[in-house]
Amino acid sequence: MSVTIKSAKEIELMREAGKILAEVHDALEQMIKPGISTLDIDKLATEKIRSFGCIPSFLNYNGYPASVCVSLNDEVVHGIPKKSRIIKEGDIVSLDAGVIYQGYHSDAARTIAVGNVSKEAELLINVTKQSFFEGMKYAKEGNHLHDISAAIEDYVIAHGFTCVKDLVGHGIGTQMHEDPQIPNFRQKRRGIRLEPGMTLAIEPMVNAGSHEVWCLEDDWTIATQDGSLSAHYENTIVITTGEPEILSLRW
Repeated sequence: MSVTIKSAKEIELMREAGKILAEVHDALEQMIKPGISTLDIDKLATEKIRSFGCIPSFLNYNGYPASVCVSLNDEVVHGIPKKSRIIKEGDIVSLDAGVIYQGYHSDAARTIAVGNVSKEAELLINVTKQSFFEGMKYAKEGNHLHDISAAIEDYVIAHGFTCVKDLVGHGIGTQMHEDPQIPNFRQKRRGIRLEPGMTLAIEPMVNAGSHEVWCLEDDWTIATQDGSLSAHYENTIVITTGEPEILSLRW
């Protein structure tokens, strides 16, 4: 496995890509309400990404037909936006999007509550997000990659939920998916040692029920096998000599 250490110039380009993606996510979150279609979300994502002079990473990636994955309720990821798919009060909506800025990628996901959601849904969203930040406590020079994985799953399990095991995070840079793969669950080995300049997309995907998932008939959408709710939270980060820098988050 070859992990690319990014230069200061490359990290600066990825920092700009992340800043743009954070603004895209902010705009998408503000538009989500009952009555809009998932296709409406994708149209805004495409317009917003291109307004910054960026390319939507996901559009036509391995044949994916949209700029943002819009996954509802029991859908984990890769939901295809449709005019007929209308968002309702009480839904939870997972948005996964990426941009390419001057040849460099950023990748991030958020799960959003639509109006009044169930207590289970609210807790699931909050635990999924916090599990990312629990992982960040170990995303430091000298630690190991799977220290992040273990911290994510330990937090999730402590709150009664499960981590998806068929999908993982990844390295990122001039390609959307680079080495290494980054599980969101404990591994037998600690994995590679973290070094400054590593750029990673950490993305807990958490189910309210079983960790098992399946692919729907559209050959893209991944959903929970038991129909339980699922949430997704992701950011692009860079390992530094101190605390990790989260590139796709506006503080």
